[in-house]
Amino acid sequence: MTFGVVSPRIFKPPGYVVATCFISVAGWLNGYDTGSAGAVTEMPYFHQTFGELTPFMHGLTVSMILLTGAFPSIYAGQLADYVGRLRAIMIGALLFVVGALLQGMAPKLSIFLAGRAIGGIGMGTWMAPQAVYVTEIAPSMRRGMLMATPQLGVVFGICCGYFTAYGTVKVDSIWSFRSIYIIQAGMGLLLAIICNLLPESPRWLLFQSRRSDAIRQLERLNFSPIEAEKDLLGPSAARTITAQPNPLTAIFTIFSAPYRTRTTLALIMLGMIQLSGIDGVLYYAPRLFAQAGLPATTASFIASGVSAILMFAITIPALLLTDRFTRRSITLTGGLILTTCMLLIGSLYASNAITPTSPARFLVISLVFIFGLTYCCTWGIVGKIYASEIQPPQTRSMANCVAQGIGFLTNWLVTILTPIFLAESSYGAYFLFGGFCLTSVVLLWSFMPETKGLSLEGIEEVFNTNGVFVGGSRLARGIRRVFARGHEGGRGEEGSVISLQEALRERGGDAEGMESRTSGVSAGLQQGVPAMLRVETI
Repeated sequence: MTFGVVSPRIFKPPGYVVATCFISVAGWLNGYDTGSAGAVTEMPYFHQTFGELTPFMHGLTVSMILLTGAFPSIYAGQLADYVGRLRAIMIGALLFVVGALLQGMAPKLSIFLAGRAIGGIGMGTWMAPQAVYVTEIAPSMRRGMLMATPQLGVVFGICCGYFTAYGTVKVDSIWSFRSIYIIQAGMGLLLAIICNLLPESPRWLLFQSRRSDAIRQLERLNFSPIEAEKDLLGPSAARTITAQPNPLTAIFTIFSAPYRTRTTLALIMLGMIQLSGIDGVLYYAPRLFAQAGLPATTASFIASGVSAILMFAITIPALLLTDRFTRRSITLTGGLILTTCMLLIGSLYASNAITPTSPARFLVISLVFIFGLTYCCTWGIVGKIYASEIQPPQTRSMANCVAQGIGFLTNWLVTILTPIFLAESSYGAYFLFGGFCLTSVVLLWSFMPETKGLSLEGIEEVFNTNGVFVGGSRLARGIRRVFARGHEGGRGEEGSVISLQEALRERGGDAEGMESRTSGVSAGLQQGVPAMLRVETI
């Protein structure tokens, strides 16, 4: 008897998974700067080279990359539509390399700030095209997990940034901080090379009327025929492919009647959720832990690194489970936890419960950990997914760029104000961020339709056919159900409660006429309500 050799089956992920993982290097660069920037400004050789920084200059130095990152929202969408998603990311990566080299070689603070400004322009240039690229290459049933993958890159980058800074702070030379930016430049160059190797977005190729090229890229991405027909090549997808003539027209278009609701919702998602204070926690983690009672610089860096490891660890299962839960449940649950953490920390500081020896300091440190972990597995993942997937193809690039620009601006505000708040008050920043978290929860509960499991074209149908006052509609339906149950229960209690029509019949009244008149009043009231705020009857 002859036995054949059975070769082991090697798992080969689909091309769209591989492409998403490689393009997530952009997210790694974002996280690496977040994890290292605040730590760099605490290093002795940084102070020796550039001098001691005031709280304002400290905040400006760290946040400069976020301020200039908002500017590309004016052009990045049109750039991605004109040259392609990957080429736009590559241009941003090369700008980021220039900025990183300037920071790594800067002899004085002004040049260091210029490098951070150029790096921010590069980051802002790739940020929205990266989100659009992943959105457009992902099959609808895998979109949530794939769009969360760049966030995993961000968290891994934060972890690497913290521990790189922890390792280089021991170097007894100016390379203790300069080496961090040399690593940034090398990874930025790697991202530019990756962009030349990955398949371009098939949706963008269809946008350019290059159907045969789009089909070839679909094959490289390993789309099944069913997925390709459902998500890209079907008539519903083809009908949505149009072009934007110029940036000014594109900006007016995203705020025009058919699209303004989705644009505004994306601005809320990427703007308000950044006001939760997450970047204040990530950039200034060493200072926050020191304020809570970890006096040694080494201890603060270790605590920051541990928080980064935990955030990375929790992001992995959150990534895998993203499509198991609804977008609304993840967002609202996460928002309530974030609000609670910030308000509790603020209350502990306001009550003077935090001292170098009090047990309450460990509660503050734990709450900072919980805040970061919760953000990473809820808002950090779903916010970017939702803001991108709800946009129609006609406005997806520009709407994402404007939303990312708002996100950069709010991040900049948080980052520049946090050290000023901490210098003036130990609790003010926490109450402020807690208030923003609560406001975001209310807005998202009210205006966030569910999109889980829908194709991009199916999501468009949701916004075209249904109102977006989701919370109000659910509340109204719940109230009506309560009264309906009460009405049915009342009829069973010896007939003490009877309907209006029965009462009219007993009195010989015109029940049908009354019903028609009340129906007319109801219809008239509905006509006077804007379409997006109408509550459908049960």
